[in-house]
Amino acid sequence: MSSAVLKLTKTEIQKLKSYYVDYLSSKKVPYSEFSAKKNGISITAYTSGKVLFQGNNAEQEAARWGNSATSNPKKAATSNLPKNFASLAVLGSDEVGNGSYFGPLCVCAAFADKDHLAALKQLGVKDSKMLTDPQIRQMAVAIKELIPYRLLVVNPEKYNEIQPKYNAVRMKVALHNQAIRLLLSDIAPTKPEAILIDQFTSEANYMKYVKQEAQAVKEKIYFITKGEQYHLSVAAASIISRASFLEELDKASLDLGVKVPSGAGRPSDELAAKLLRQGGIELLTKYAKLHFANTEKAQKLV
Repeated sequence: MSSAVLKLTKTEIQKLKSYYVDYLSSKKVPYSEFSAKKNGISITAYTSGKVLFQGNNAEQEAARWGNSATSNPKKAATSNLPKNFASLAVLGSDEVGNGSYFGPLCVCAAFADKDHLAALKQLGVKDSKMLTDPQIRQMAVAIKELIPYRLLVVNPEKYNEIQPKYNAVRMKVALHNQAIRLLLSDIAPTKPEAILIDQFTSEANYMKYVKQEAQAVKEKIYFITKGEQYHLSVAAASIISRASFLEELDKASLDLGVKVPSGAGRPSDELAAKLLRQGGIELLTKYAKLHFANTEKAQKLV
């Protein structure tokens, strides 16, 4: 079991709590703001500002929010980004859906050149976690009309087919690489001044997996957590991914005649149990990522 520790401000801890709202624990940990459990990873935020992540892939989960005391990604520091990075022509990529039991994994690469940065700012493009779902849906439409992008959507059925061969990190590496490669081809002969990936694993780990891809993109790549704060291309990619994820949840809700929840909390367990009763594992495979602990919980409910 691995662990990682972050030191965050009160505002940042409140953002964490909002993000993990579907995973919150009712058990009160002494001197804590909140505790949660997501995909086997325990997250405890203490009143001191310390946030402890424990469990398999704890460092990867912590990396979404900052640099932990136990990890040392080579390019996580802003000092490693080129000067005036926010004003450069950058291809950015991000993903949504990795932590949700129901719904797809959506990965998007978006290219924002210098001429588009002002327009993106005017649209209000920023970290998707700071936007409401209606804002995200509306903004995604405008972004798609403004800048070039490539969106990859892996529905649960396809995800379950791939997952036994690809662990969660390798799958994301493959998808980010594919989205970036396709977008580079789309915008050619234009070349971005840099490629920024919203960091979900260490640079060494990313490079280890990307070498296994047939057409690996490895030049001008930078990695940083909270990448949407450093360039609008990543924020745009995040919004497009989130909008697509929400759209796919809407489709699943329409198919099933019931609201399909995001996240991996108790509502997901209950819906999974309902689907198991209706159509067994074959039905559940079409809508959920089966390797999540929710599957076992749902089977126990049945």
